[in-house]
Amino acid sequence: MKIVNLRTRDAGVTLRYRCDGLSLTLGDAVMIDTETGEEIAFVAQEPYVENSDEEMPFVKRMASEKELDKYYDICAKEKEAFFKCKELIAARGIDMNLVDSEYSFDMKKLTFYFTADGRVDFRELVKDLAYAFRTRIELRQIGSRDQAKLVGGIGMCGRELCCCSFLNKFAPVNLKLARAQGLSLNPGKLNGACGRLMCCLQFEKEAYDDAHRRLPEPGARVRTQVGIGVVTDVNYIEETLSVKFVSENETEIEKYSWAELEDLNQDMAKRKPSGDSGFRDYPDMNGAFDDDDE
Repeated sequence: MKIVNLRTRDAGVTLRYRCDGLSLTLGDAVMIDTETGEEIAFVAQEPYVENSDEEMPFVKRMASEKELDKYYDICAKEKEAFFKCKELIAARGIDMNLVDSEYSFDMKKLTFYFTADGRVDFRELVKDLAYAFRTRIELRQIGSRDQAKLVGGIGMCGRELCCCSFLNKFAPVNLKLARAQGLSLNPGKLNGACGRLMCCLQFEKEAYDDAHRRLPEPGARVRTQVGIGVVTDVNYIEETLSVKFVSENETEIEKYSWAELEDLNQDMAKRKPSGDSGFRDYPDMNGAFDDDDE
């Protein structure tokens, strides 16, 4: 099947639709059916062919000039609605931060997105908005991550935020992921535009989990071609170890690729319990070598 990723807003989630029989390019406007009715959407990625049994809706047709004009008119009205809503919020003295406003394509529904520290009683505000706009009003409280997805922006990597470019679901992110990747626990470097831990910490989790299962941890003793040493540092991306050798006169640190040492340490890997994240936590690791091993 031929699939295209679409977006109904400048930022936000992308939608997968089938576009068999249509020749689409990046930025083209099309009409689609959504849960809220017919909407206009724009091609966010060039169509591609995929063998999939997933059921997904079809793109209805290319958007006409009239529909495009209506879309731009709606965008202008959304800006007006946004500022009007801010005025009404200030007049009511409600502690909430308005993030965005969105009309449905048939203009029968107007949704306002906002953030707040706690629960907000906006019943009187809804009445004010319904009177001002004469349409169905919905106020939706969102979190900081959803706010970043709606507003968009550039991450510290220099690319568009993942949440408003391709990330459709928020996976749980915690400090364990940063520790596993050897990152400094500095909020200024770990937090994204939303003020929460960056979603990209989750992207390499499987690779780091695999590396932690196979490679020794700092503090472990390993065999090398020149003898037994103690691991002082591990680079899980390059899969290299810094190994310290202590003699009577001096201390030396050498860098090794794990590929060079893996065969020499296979017996230890076999003795390591399943599910262990590294040699360091293995209770018998310090006694895994004896003097004859040298």
